[in-house]
Amino acid sequence: MKIGFIGTGVMGKGMIRNLLKHSYIVNIYNRTKSKAEELVKDGAILKDSIEELSKDSDVIITIVGYPQDVEECYEKIIPNATKGSILIDMTTSSPSLAIKINNKAQEKGLYSLDAPVSGGDIGAKNGTLTIMVGGNKEAYDKVYDIFKAMGETINYIGEAGSGQHTKMANQIAIAGAIAGAMEALTYALKQNLDIDKVLNAITKGAASSFQLDMVSKKVLNNDFDPGFYIKHFIKDMSIAKNEANYKGLILPILNQVLNEYEYLQARGYGEYGTQAIYYYYNQK
Repeated sequence: MKIGFIGTGVMGKGMIRNLLKHSYIVNIYNRTKSKAEELVKDGAILKDSIEELSKDSDVIITIVGYPQDVEECYEKIIPNATKGSILIDMTTSSPSLAIKINNKAQEKGLYSLDAPVSGGDIGAKNGTLTIMVGGNKEAYDKVYDIFKAMGETINYIGEAGSGQHTKMANQIAIAGAIAGAMEALTYALKQNLDIDKVLNAITKGAASSFQLDMVSKKVLNNDFDPGFYIKHFIKDMSIAKNEANYKGLILPILNQVLNEYEYLQARGYGEYGTQAIYYYYNQK
């Protein structure tokens, strides 16, 4: 089974390498070819266009930046993919767009899955991503081993759009967790407590979480590099907010954390990792 992979950024790079480790043939494409060159050295095959990649792949995976990027990709993929091919968008994107892509794919005799991921660059590198899948169950079963090459926890949720809705729930949960972690860290530091002792205590109790443990360590090591960009988290939370508004839901924590990140982005922090929300609580 030949895989086409579009998007060789922070996440895509690790995912492609894991597919190669599992002996898959992987065609790749990136608008900026230089970002894909190191993957060619690892064994990936660089294609000159999305159209060329689509014609030469049985399974086509995308993980790009924003919903508009997703839509632009599939406008080129769907007309050029071979009948019976399976299209998998692993970008965190709009559930309504996932349904639109699915409907257009079906008209062309193609299968479509929306399969956003959680786990950041570390999960992508280590092959331990959590993958949330919506779409055709038969297609999901056919590509399950491909998902297992990239992730540890694979979840089939339901019909088209279900994967993206699940990712929205994931991002809403993270919004509260990361803000709470940084508020706790800020409070402990301002009280002049031994922060290592504090974290050793609270990361082992009821307050324990991935965000509290991992993000606190990054901040204390002055590491604000992006495992996940602030600008992309803003995109995700904005989608979640729009979906919530459509259903008439009131989600005050999501809205507050989104406001905090938008405040930081307006001040030049968009390319930082999400842990840089620490700066919001420690403004000078």
